[in-house]
Amino acid sequence: MQIARDVLLQSYRAMRTIRVFEERLHVEFATGEIPGFVHLYCGEEASAVGVCAHLSENDTIASTHRGHGHCIAKGVDVGGMMAEIYGRQTGVCRGKGGSMHIADLSKGMLGANGIVGGGPPLICGAALSHKTLKDNGVAVAFYGDGASNEGFTLESLNLATVWKLPAVFVVEDNGYGEATGSSYACAGTQKDRAAGFGMKYLECDGTDFFSVYETAGEAIAHARSGKGPVMLHVHLSRWYGHFEGDAMTYRAAGEVAREKETRDCLNIFRDKVTQTSLLDPTALDDIDHAVDDEVESAVQAAKAAPWPEDKALMADVYVSY
Repeated sequence: MQIARDVLLQSYRAMRTIRVFEERLHVEFATGEIPGFVHLYCGEEASAVGVCAHLSENDTIASTHRGHGHCIAKGVDVGGMMAEIYGRQTGVCRGKGGSMHIADLSKGMLGANGIVGGGPPLICGAALSHKTLKDNGVAVAFYGDGASNEGFTLESLNLATVWKLPAVFVVEDNGYGEATGSSYACAGTQKDRAAGFGMKYLECDGTDFFSVYETAGEAIAHARSGKGPVMLHVHLSRWYGHFEGDAMTYRAAGEVAREKETRDCLNIFRDKVTQTSLLDPTALDDIDHAVDDEVESAVQAAKAAPWPEDKALMADVYVSY
């Protein structure tokens, strides 16, 4: 398929930013300076970017506890995200959300979510708003194979179909619900589940940006045109544990090393665009250097930023109408 050069460059930059951001957090979290839990998205970058490349700020997404990649793909400021993860006042949520609750409504990012399966109900509401307002928007929920077993998720699939909502349910299937293999814990298939609700089903290779981009484009166009919701099943792999500190004893010896060697979405992207002369390697190298500098600056700014003041404790907790 033909993809504009600027889209390819923007997409590579987003994927590279996610990778560098997460790899740096892996190092920084070990210092003990970051409060709370951190769940890394390394290895899954093509999924978030391939989907969000079709979205505008008017469209909305809901994320998971593993939400940094979705935030970056949707355009949330990297410096504000890093400050938020460090719990600082300059964070996008003023230091109150941390890693698992980053949100930026101005970008259509409804938030990362510490509740497994918490995103699908939110995008039903967002999709209903888009439909009611007739603003041509779509709502996208990212969730994992573990969350696919949650009642919230199944109820949302039903509701979205009954109301014919402009919604896309993206199952990021990395093979594990925390430490339990999805082959053991998920009865039937995701395709069967979509069929059970009369929902359109598509699937793609989450290690190949082009596969995700093409399939997500079809899914989002279907939802945006008023034809109802879609389930998009993305097959991918996470490189780190369920959370930072997870020893991953449930994974076979050498499994992650093989994934890194053979299924790195950034390497696959780079090989495809350079071998077909879609992009020059030097353009990608320039992006690499720029992203390294951006993330380094974000870390240093976050560490130097002030903590929230005590008097701000109750601010932004309740909404007044």
